[in-house]
Amino acid sequence: MPRPRLTAALVLLCFVGPLSTDMYLPAFPRMAAELRTDASGVQLTLTAFLVGMTLGHLVFGPLSDRYGRRGPLLAGAAVCAAATALCAVAPGLGSLTALRFVAGFSGAAGVVIGRAVVSDVAEGAAAARLLGVLMTLAGTAPVLAPLAGGAVIGVTGWRGVFWVLAGVSLLAVAAVAVAVPESLPTARRRTGGGGELLLTMREVAGDGVYAGYTLAFTFAFGALFCYLAGSPFLLQNVLGLSVGVSSVVFSGGAVVAALSSATGARLVGRIAPERLLRTGLYAMLAGTAALLAATVAGVLTAAVCLPLVAVVCAGLGLVIANAASLALARVPAAAGTASALLGTAQSALGAVVAPLVGLGGADTAVPVFAGMTVCGGLAVLAARAAGRAEGFPPARPAPHPG
Repeated sequence: MPRPRLTAALVLLCFVGPLSTDMYLPAFPRMAAELRTDASGVQLTLTAFLVGMTLGHLVFGPLSDRYGRRGPLLAGAAVCAAATALCAVAPGLGSLTALRFVAGFSGAAGVVIGRAVVSDVAEGAAAARLLGVLMTLAGTAPVLAPLAGGAVIGVTGWRGVFWVLAGVSLLAVAAVAVAVPESLPTARRRTGGGGELLLTMREVAGDGVYAGYTLAFTFAFGALFCYLAGSPFLLQNVLGLSVGVSSVVFSGGAVVAALSSATGARLVGRIAPERLLRTGLYAMLAGTAALLAATVAGVLTAAVCLPLVAVVCAGLGLVIANAASLALARVPAAAGTASALLGTAQSALGAVVAPLVGLGGADTAVPVFAGMTVCGGLAVLAARAAGRAEGFPPARPAPHPG
């Protein structure tokens, strides 16, 4: 098992992404007022971060395969820290959006290369345990981030959140410099160039089972990103909750998802992951459809909304781990590429849906719940397609050279 300080550094890298997306969400209404824009304008800063993260997945992964882990990881973490600090002093929406793109692009290095380091230093059960630790601890970030963000906003305003995030990113740079050695020997580095990578990606993406479960995972996250982008306006403008209470409510949803995920992990030995996945997907779809119906009928109140959101979060907790594990298990010879494609699809869809939920304005929940329902329905269809493709032989990507 890797040294404790290496594990701690990898955990910190896993925290940067969730903190960067969730910590400033409670500030969206205030940011819209100060930056003289609307809900969709502020949500564009989240989209820019996710677009950058998407492209960063595709760049830093191959770079680390060719030039080693440590150099690209240090460079990405350092640029992310600098860009986040500049976000705190951005004079307007345009510059803030551009800097969020840079932060997302460079921050992807920690996500992609961090997983690669795990595969370099551990294998089999040890790697599974380490990845489980990282995912569990990273899963606490959505719980802590809105609470911490609400507290910081109350004292310093929304710009203070970016100073805190810059500090966390700078700490990640120091952790990488001190605790993350070069884990990819020269003999194991890729020399085939981009053509080989594209061929492997095409073969993996062309596998029907992998594609179906990856799309189920992606659309489930699409529903989550609809909620992430719209929740500040939903909770504060539509339901009338304060910044502090809305932060607690948002964190409560993350707690429900985490508990559901932990329960699913305990049940997976007795219940097939395909069944757990279907249960989670149907719960998500039922919850989002009920929220949309209540909104259209004009009966959406906190007493109606919050329990249904909890149902959606509970379903999400069952979906994420099972969809990802089913997808990656289909192509074990190219698990790294499969993981990168899964993460890229997730970020790309989040970048698309985040600004769309703000098009109806800051005082309606219809776009939020309509987007969540559409994504939930597409996730169900994708999982069904994966089930129908189970009888076909799996893809056989070319093995990694060396």
